[in-house]
Amino acid sequence: MIGQLTGVLLEKQPPSLLLLVSGVGYELDAPMSTFYALPEIQQSIMLYTHLVIREDAHQLYGFYTKDERILFRTLLKVNGVGPKLALTILSSASPPEFAHMVLNNDTSGLVRVPGIGKKTAERLVIEMRDKLNDHAFNKARGHVPDKAFSRNDRQSIIQDAISALVALGYKHPEANRWVMKIDDGEASSQDLIRLALKEMMV
Repeated sequence: MIGQLTGVLLEKQPPSLLLLVSGVGYELDAPMSTFYALPEIQQSIMLYTHLVIREDAHQLYGFYTKDERILFRTLLKVNGVGPKLALTILSSASPPEFAHMVLNNDTSGLVRVPGIGKKTAERLVIEMRDKLNDHAFNKARGHVPDKAFSRNDRQSIIQDAISALVALGYKHPEANRWVMKIDDGEASSQDLIRLALKEMMV
């Protein structure tokens, strides 16, 4: 099992990134909370990892904090929750925020996450309540401030944000509407993604 990787960040396009470790390029998927903390391209980063092995693929997932990985692994144990939905949950709420919704039976908050219907929300509350009680999540580490993209093409930044939201499970028209509503002409794609997710969860 690959537990963590330390290397140079070569590419980052939510939800995927490419990390160069000792001459080997590792492709990972990561939640938006991790993307907010990533350095610029060609900078070093250490990520906690989880490997999912299936018959048709070996998929590696990366996380900036141990709490993110703990929650990801715990979510995978819930019936009906796969890696993609677990990643979307982590992109929509921090571990403490998710624990708060579960422990307070806030199914209305959970159903705002793409892919979670009423039954899945109820299952998450029932199956995860005890697990979350057993683990006191630390306060989320402060996000590293996003740095401005070097590209001047505003449309590319907007499209990157929309594409990332679609990859997380939101429908294209909805993602487009929220990004265009939030865009102030200066925000980076990560800013747009974070603000859109925040608004969608309200």
